[in-house]
Amino acid sequence: MPQKPSKSPAGKGPRPPARKPARVAAKRPKAASKATAKAASKATPDLSQGRIVRALETIAAHLVAQGNPAVERESFKRADAFVWHPDGRLAAVPRVSRVELFLLKGVDRVRDILMENTERFANGLPANNALLWGARGMGKSSLVKAAHASINADRKAADRLKLIEIHREDIESLPALMEQLRASSFRFIVFCDDLSFDGNDASYKSLKAVLEGGIEGRPENVILYATSNRRHLLAREMIENERSTAINPGEAVEEKVSLSDRFGLWLGFHRCSQDEYLAMVRGYCSHFGVKVDDEALEREALEWSTTRGSRSGRVAWQFVQELAGRLGVRLTAT
Repeated sequence: MPQKPSKSPAGKGPRPPARKPARVAAKRPKAASKATAKAASKATPDLSQGRIVRALETIAAHLVAQGNPAVERESFKRADAFVWHPDGRLAAVPRVSRVELFLLKGVDRVRDILMENTERFANGLPANNALLWGARGMGKSSLVKAAHASINADRKAADRLKLIEIHREDIESLPALMEQLRASSFRFIVFCDDLSFDGNDASYKSLKAVLEGGIEGRPENVILYATSNRRHLLAREMIENERSTAINPGEAVEEKVSLSDRFGLWLGFHRCSQDEYLAMVRGYCSHFGVKVDDEALEREALEWSTTRGSRSGRVAWQFVQELAGRLGVRLTAT
């Protein structure tokens, strides 16, 4: 039988169909969102605190270079040498610690090559970046500073080369330094002493980009000179580790060895002979007025080098300092 329509409680007409309760969108608890963010942060690789600090310093240097270029360009008139700091500052060096070019013995060939390259650059002609590598204490950094002073000797203030030293640990901020120098009317030698890379240090990539590889490339008014005890700037064990762990060992090693290839000049410094060592000692003594009998000078100089286990320009200078101090002679040019 067909069912009769139900009546309302008041007996008036059919009962309306029951409504389903509306769904209310549940608010996501804050704790869940925090947990999600925490999980996401764990998914990203951890960065060492040192890398983060260097990255922030690089960013800050970029901001300084873009925000105050006029002040920096004006400051280049204060001195001929500066030290770069990764926070964007260029500290003037009123007096550079250096030796005269003629006092550097046993490096005549590389001296002439570097001087010719530097002079071409100072005159606005094409010149190469230079890597001075080889034996310790043979005058690599001294030659760079002496070449800079020699080129500037007869130049007007507006034409003088500026020497800017960047420390090895600040190489990652090199692009920020280039940004400051690019707009200047001066010409600059950017100098890094004792440049080398160890372990998993990836800061060499910043140097590669500045040398040749970046879109902007090296500014036309900047040249880079670096010294190192290593020809390829990398420790042998670092190269071997790359070869043993990489999927394609040849490509991994090639990437790092190619860094030194971006220096157009490779100037090798080798250990000096006994005669060259004695010539260095005599040259220093003559220049600074240290008067000693030649036979006694030679005997003591050779004994000094034997106790040090090497012969080099640095050892010769250390001996002359000892001798001058013993004789009460001040090391000022005569």
